[in-house]
Amino acid sequence: MRLRFTKMHGLGNDFIVIDGISQRIRLSEDKIRRLADRRFGVGCDQILLVEVPQNPDVDFRYRIYNADGSEVENCGNGARCFARFVIERKLTGKRDIVVETANGIMTLHTLDNGDVRVNMGEPRLTPSEIPFTADQQAVTYALPLSSTTLEISAVSMGNPHAVALVDDVNTAPVEQWGPEVESHPLFPQRVNAGFMQIVSRQEINLRVYERGSGETLACGTGACAAVVAGRLRNLLDSVVKVNLPGGSLTIEWQGEGQTVLMSGPATHVFHGQVKI
Repeated sequence: MRLRFTKMHGLGNDFIVIDGISQRIRLSEDKIRRLADRRFGVGCDQILLVEVPQNPDVDFRYRIYNADGSEVENCGNGARCFARFVIERKLTGKRDIVVETANGIMTLHTLDNGDVRVNMGEPRLTPSEIPFTADQQAVTYALPLSSTTLEISAVSMGNPHAVALVDDVNTAPVEQWGPEVESHPLFPQRVNAGFMQIVSRQEINLRVYERGSGETLACGTGACAAVVAGRLRNLLDSVVKVNLPGGSLTIEWQGEGQTVLMSGPATHVFHGQVKI
């Protein structure tokens, strides 16, 4: 079986995007891991699948698979690439695209400059909805690790995030702390670990160790979760520039009860075919 795909990235967070509408797709966890392998496959952080929606009121179904084969609920950088993909492949002529995900409905809007704005929905802060094990909801929680205890905020942007403040993202031991936070027993479905440095009330630096993929060059939901965490701590304004290793995103959140808006680029790399 030959599979047609497109390689894309959002600030270096890279994806294999597959049209599951015009071709029949059967992807097992093993096939996903082989496709995502950077030495023996195409290579990517996540695989994005475009499907016919189950809900007749939306345009597409948007499915996301990590490099380890696990399916996840949301991916912000992937959502921007998804929008550019369905437009460039002429699967739609709309500028406002409504998609269904494992977490619910998401709206994608293409801007005049080619960037994409994604309505990421309302952040979830109740521990049971993240999910996170805690006696009660709080702005921050103590998360014990093998060598230290991190003060984290726990946020769901359709997928779980733990956000910790650090003095400098360049010197923070992300390689050590990231895997420990990701698989921490207080997060029963594992978690994306974000490490945030406050530059000003309008700007942060961020590194994210993603669940199932390791540290990536950019994480859209991680950027959203970091801004929510910073806003809850009264450290940030409502519109924030988030600098990630792969580039910058603009995140807007007016506060509790409001949705999070993420704006940034999505880049096509190449089209290809692979035998699986």
